Amino acid sequence: MPTIKDVARLANVSTATVSYVLNNSGPVSEATRARVLAAVEELGYRPSIIARSLKGKHTHMLGFVLSPYARQPQDPFFNEFIAALADTAAGFNYHVAVTTTADLASERKTYKDMVEDRRVDGFIIADTRLDDERLAYLIAAGFPFVAFGRPANELIFPYVDVDGYTGVKQAVQYLIDLGHRRIGLIELSPTLVCRMHRRQGYEAALQENDLPLDSELIVAGGLTEEDGYRAMGKLLDLVQPPTAVMAGNDLMAVGAMNAIHDRGLSVPDDVALIGFDDIPLTTYVRPTLSTLRQDFYDIGERVVRMLMALLHDEELTETQVILEPTLIIRESSGGALIKD
Repeated sequence: MPTIKDVARLANVSTATVSYVLNNSGPVSEATRARVLAAVEELGYRPSIIARSLKGKHTHMLGFVLSPYARQPQDPFFNEFIAALADTAAGFNYHVAVTTTADLASERKTYKDMVEDRRVDGFIIADTRLDDERLAYLIAAGFPFVAFGRPANELIFPYVDVDGYTGVKQAVQYLIDLGHRRIGLIELSPTLVCRMHRRQGYEAALQENDLPLDSELIVAGGLTEEDGYRAMGKLLDLVQPPTAVMAGNDLMAVGAMNAIHDRGLSVPDDVALIGFDDIPLTTYVRPTLSTLRQDFYDIGERVVRMLMALLHDEELTETQVILEPTLIIRESSGGALIKD
């Protein structure tokens, strides 16, 4: 990374002159100013991170970057989660800077620029991935962050997560106890770590009940209603469609519900359905949606409090927090079938 000395050398001026130009704090001719700024541009020098570190200043901003490969802003998840981030940060006299990116390349650049320019004091990361460049970069840079989600590898960092394994296992067991033997799974985006945990919970419930793991009952989904609609269509096209479906999130469960209705079938009489998240929409669809509840506001609050402890050099009492989801039974999962 270029230094102020590199700029001074290239511009053939003193470091004090560079400082005068960058901070507009001393008499400098226009020709010299232009030469210094040209050197700054050529070298890609980022003065703010040095200036702030020397003066011990803080931005009092936390960064939250919306990923193009995870939840989208229209996902109800963001309403509660971002509200919790903003509310909790405000209690520490901090604000949350929410930034969007269009693709992976711009996401990488966004993090790099925000770190090097010291636009924020720390980051909140959501929806951790199997191969997560964000985490690796921030750890290598020594930049503070806390994640909503666990790592998929040996990376060590503070996080809050929800136990998707136990939650999905409990939900699938509930469906088995109702008498279902062909239970479909609509999976989350394959890049997400939480998808892996939920898949493992599904498989464990089948295994513990001596039910076969049928690969045709496991369908790639994503995150949206459209993903759920498409995936449910594939399940309904099977020679032996499932009598129950576990969806990776509520939005996909709603999409699946619409696909079932469009085939002239009924939820839960023909297909029982359970989602994951407990977004507000679950109580407004008909039938109301059974789901696994995770408290996004509580998660957001915990994440910010952990990050503030890091920023104030306080010892964290817990660095890895795993919360249990709650199975909420509503109309979409139906009543008991006749068991074998």
